[in-house]
Amino acid sequence: MKKLLFFLLILCIHKTVAQNKQVLYNFAELPQTQLLNPAAETNYKYYVGIPLLSGFSTDIGSTGLVLTDLFARDNININDKIASAFNKLTTQDFVKINTQIEVFSGGYRLNDKINLSFGFYEEVDGIGYYAKDVYDLYSQGNSAHLNRSFSVSQIQYKLDVLGVLHFGISKKVDEKLTIGGRFKIYSASLNLESNNNTGTFTTVEGANNLYTHYFNNINATFRTSGLVNAETDRYNKDIDEYVKNTFLAGNLGLGFDAGFTYKVSPQLEFSGSILDLGFVSYSKNVKTTNVEGDFVFEGVNFLFGEDNVNYWGEIDERFNEELPRTDNQDTYISWRPTKLNAAVKYSFGQRKSKVCYDNRYKDFYTDAIGVQIFSVFRPLRPQLALTAFYEKSLSNKIHTKFTYTVDDISYANLGAGLSMQLGKVNFYGMFDNILSYKNLSSSNSVSLQLGINLIFN
Repeated sequence: MKKLLFFLLILCIHKTVAQNKQVLYNFAELPQTQLLNPAAETNYKYYVGIPLLSGFSTDIGSTGLVLTDLFARDNININDKIASAFNKLTTQDFVKINTQIEVFSGGYRLNDKINLSFGFYEEVDGIGYYAKDVYDLYSQGNSAHLNRSFSVSQIQYKLDVLGVLHFGISKKVDEKLTIGGRFKIYSASLNLESNNNTGTFTTVEGANNLYTHYFNNINATFRTSGLVNAETDRYNKDIDEYVKNTFLAGNLGLGFDAGFTYKVSPQLEFSGSILDLGFVSYSKNVKTTNVEGDFVFEGVNFLFGEDNVNYWGEIDERFNEELPRTDNQDTYISWRPTKLNAAVKYSFGQRKSKVCYDNRYKDFYTDAIGVQIFSVFRPLRPQLALTAFYEKSLSNKIHTKFTYTVDDISYANLGAGLSMQLGKVNFYGMFDNILSYKNLSSSNSVSLQLGINLIFN
C-alpha cells in the first residue's frame, strides 16, 4: 500500500496542474467539504470514505511558462526556446504544488447539534519562485552583466511531504450559527526550504586584474530534513522510508482549523474558515547550511613557470575564509502555509424537502449563487483567488456547481462539479479550468477532484 500511495503522489505531481478547491468548498454537503470548513453543514448520520479513493485533489500550477513554450513543434532550437521562455519570466513568477490523497476518513453525528469527523491524508505542498538573477548568472555568466548586482534574496522555495492525522468537531449553536474546529497532527518526512536571504554579487572592471567581484552582505540559509542521512551524509534514496515517516514516524507538528457558517435567513448564508494554523518541528536527518560574509575578489595572479601552485585550492581557501559555510543539525520550526476562506451564498428557486439524519424533513432550495474569496500565505506574498459560483440541485440526490475564478494564474478559469448518491454510495467529481482540456500542453492550470463515500442518513 505504501508503494502504491507514493506512486499516486508522484503521478499527481507530474501529470496535473491546478488551483485551489473552490468547486469543493461548501458544495452539496459532501463530507470532504469539512476539510475546507470544519463548520460546513452536513446531512448524514455517519459516513465512511473508501480508503485511498474517498478524496483525491491536486493543486499544481505555474505562471509565465507552459509546456508548449519548450516542446512545441516549430523547428526552433530547444536552447533558443529555453532562453526565450525564461527571459519572459519575472521574480513574481512561481511554480506551486499541493496534492492530497485521503488514506481513510469517517464521521459520526452524536446528536442534532454535534458532529464528529476524523481521517488521515498524505500531502505534498511546495512553492518555488523564479530566481531571475541566479538563472542569468548561471546561463550567461557575469562578464555579460558588468556592474549588475545579482540578488541572493530571489532564492525562495519551500517543499514539504507529510501525513496529516485529524479530528474534527462541529456544533450547531442555534438555528443560525454553526461553529467547528479540527485538530491536526503532522508527520513530515521531507522538508526543503530557503527564504529571507540577503546579499548581492557584482562584477566590475578591475584595477589590478581584469575584473573585481564584490560579495556584499551575503547571508543565505538552506534547510533540509529527511533529504540527507545524518550518519552517512548522503542523500536518502529510500522511497519506503519517506512514505513510512509520514505515518507518525517522522518530524512531528501540530495544527488547527476553525470555521463557521451563519444563516442570516433561510436563503442568505455567510461562511468562513482558517486552515493549517500550525507548524512542524524538524529534528530528524536535519542539515542546515549557512553562508555569511563580505568578500572582494580580484582573481588569482598566475605565476608563469610555477607548475606546482594549486590555484583552485587557493581560491577555495580564500572563499572559505571570507564567505564561511557552516553546517549544523539543529532542530528548526517550519510554519505551515495558512489558508483563509470566506463566502456568501444566496439560495433561491424551487423549495423542496429531503429526509435528514433524524428522519425529519429539511427544506432546501434548488438554486444558489455566491462569491468566495481564498487566500494562502506564501514566502513572497499571499496568493489570492476570487470565485463566483452557481449551484443547481437536479434532485435530492444529484447536485451540480459551476464556478468562475480569477487568481494569480488565470483570469478565465471555469470549473464544474457533480455530486451523485446512489443508495448509500456517493460519487463526486470536479473539473477546474475546463477550457484548457482542449490543449493541456498550453495550459497553466488544470484540476481534477474525485471521491467515493458511503453515506448513511
